[in-house]
This record gives sequence, C-alpha cells and structure tokens, in this order.
Amino acid sequence: MSAQVEADVRTISPEMPAMFDGMKLAAVATVLYVIVRSLNLKCPTAAPDITCQDTPLNRYLLKSCPILTKEYIPPLLWGKSGHLQTALYGKMGRVKSPKPCGLRKYLPMPDGATATFDLFEPQSIHSTGDDITMVICPGIGNHSEKHYIRTFVDYSQKQGYRCAVLNHLGALPNIELTSPRMFTYGCTWEFSAMVGYIKRTFPQTQLIVVGFSLGGNIACKYLGENPANQERVLCCVSICQGYSALRAQETFLQWDQCRRLYNFLMADNMKKIILSHRASLFGMSSSNMEAADLSHLYTATSLMQIDDNIMRKFHGHNSLKEYYEKESCVHYIHNISVPLLLMNSSDDPLVHQSLLTIPRTLAADSFKQLIHSETRQVPPR
Repeated sequence: MSAQVEADVRTISPEMPAMFDGMKLAAVATVLYVIVRSLNLKCPTAAPDITCQDTPLNRYLLKSCPILTKEYIPPLLWGKSGHLQTALYGKMGRVKSPKPCGLRKYLPMPDGATATFDLFEPQSIHSTGDDITMVICPGIGNHSEKHYIRTFVDYSQKQGYRCAVLNHLGALPNIELTSPRMFTYGCTWEFSAMVGYIKRTFPQTQLIVVGFSLGGNIACKYLGENPANQERVLCCVSICQGYSALRAQETFLQWDQCRRLYNFLMADNMKKIILSHRASLFGMSSSNMEAADLSHLYTATSLMQIDDNIMRKFHGHNSLKEYYEKESCVHYIHNISVPLLLMNSSDDPLVHQSLLTIPRTLAADSFKQLIHSETRQVPPR
C-alpha cells in the first residue's frame, strides 16, 4: 500500500508545477486584459472631426493651425483613458505647474456682491505687435489658482497675451461672500463686469474670449445676450462645455462612462463650497434661502438636487426646468457673429454624445465663422 502511494505521489508531483504555472499565466493574462480595456489602449487615435463652413477664414485657420487636422497622439499609458486622466490631473495636478504672478482685482456688483478676477500682464510682445487680452472663464467652482488655469495663463503670457481670469463667485476659499449669492451655471454678471473693466482700462486692447467647461457656457451666453458684448472681440473659444443644462441633466443620472459617479463627486464638491459660505448664503436678511433648503443640501447626492434646492433660487427661478433653460447658452449661441471655435471630446465622461449634435448642427447650418472640433481623448480640465 505504501509503495502504491509513493508511486502516485511521484506521478502527480511533476504535474503540479506545470499546473501552477498555467494558473499564473492565466492570472497575468487577466490582469493585462483588464489594464488594456480600462486604459483604452486598443482605442485607435485619429485626427479631430471638424465641422465648419467652407469660408476663407476657416480655410486659413485649418491651413495655419496644423494641430486642428493632425492626428492626436496621447501619452502612452494614461492618455487614452478619460477617467484616469481626469483623476490624475484633478488630484495630482501638473508636474512642476507654473505659478504666474498676477494682480487681484475687486469689483463691487449692484446687488452687493464682490466679483474678483486676476490680471496677468504679457511676458513678451505679441507676434502681431497688437495689444490682445484673453478674458478667461474657468470651469465649475474653479478660479485662477487651479493648475490647468495657471498652465494656460503661463503659456499665453509667453506668447504675448494679457490674461484676465474670472474667479467664480464663492469659489476662492479665502474670499468671503458679501451678498447671499454665488456663481451659477449661466450667470454672466461677474464675467461682464470683468470684461467691462478690461475695456475701460485698456481702450486699445482687443479681446479673445475663452471658456472652459461651465465657463464655456457663460462665455458663449455672454456674447449672445447682447450684440454690444461682441465689440472689440476677435474670437471666442469654448472648451468641453455641454451647451444645454436641461438636456445634460437627463444624462447625468446614467451609469455609462461612470457619469452618475461624476455627478455625485461634483455634487459633493458643490456642497463643500456652499457650506463654506453658509453664514452669508443663509444668514443674511436679504437671502432667499430657508432652513429647509439647508437640510435638503445635506442629503443631496446629485447636482440636480442642489440646483433645485439652492442654485435656482439665487435668481428667483420658479422651477429647475426654467433655471436650466434660462442659463444655457444654447438659446443665445446663434446670436454670436464673431469667429467661434467650439471644442469637445467625443469620449468625454461628462458630456454625452447626444449633446454634441448642438454644435454640429450650429456649425453645419451657420454661415458664421464657426468651427466645431472633436478629439478622441479628453483634454485636462
């Protein structure tokens, strides 16, 4: 019996290492497959998909700006994943991010609020010799101290541009609100005040309007609200905005591209901003807020809940639908007559593909100098 057992052991033992090696290979293959899929490493790169009218200016732009037609090659490991790119850049920021030195300006508003923006002078002479100022509107809850804004400003200064960057009302942690109101999705009051200051202070300057994400909505809405707002404006550039808050809210509750998760994280950030100004927003006698609104804020898990209970009341909107309709640039953008560049990413986790029909239709139907460009990967916000 003992001899038989020893024979079986000798028979099985050589097979055990081979079996374990196979399991290791299977585990490694599984991990590699997950990495390739999650990082979209198999996703092909392509040149931007451009929709525009065939005009002399558009032909000149496409010829003189090869980046608009060249294939975009993102960083090898993380550049094809919008989720990883957003997480890395949002939390870690840029390596050796520049710190441009600017002067902070304070502008009193008619309702008692105090708008602030940072002014950065050019570090060289512009190639044309002209005086050109970029008026920049950051993304939701952002300001001039964010890494992507600092990087953009630093590069623009070196190209000979003056930069004015709006700090969204309530976004700066060290600036207290002076009225029971903060920034909203489409309020242009503070941006208009900043642009007005630049026009008065630098009467010879020409303007380039730049908006990132929510800032793109504000910039386009500002230009479309009044033809006078387009005076001395050379062009407008909108980057990764959603165009219609009403249509976007329907997609923000969906789980594809982890959109529902992003909705929760952005809502949590908005809660922190609002609660940091709780005394101003809920304590002033002129406030429209009630104690019940603060209770609803604590339990909110989406931007729509915060917008319905808090944000729409800053301007007296009767419903969430009314708030989204009145504050979206989709109802104003067709009034813009200056050259307009609308940039989006076709795989943006936040902006659903269905929303990109808005700029495509506008670019195809409009006889203005408008270009809509889509890339495959999400630019850092």
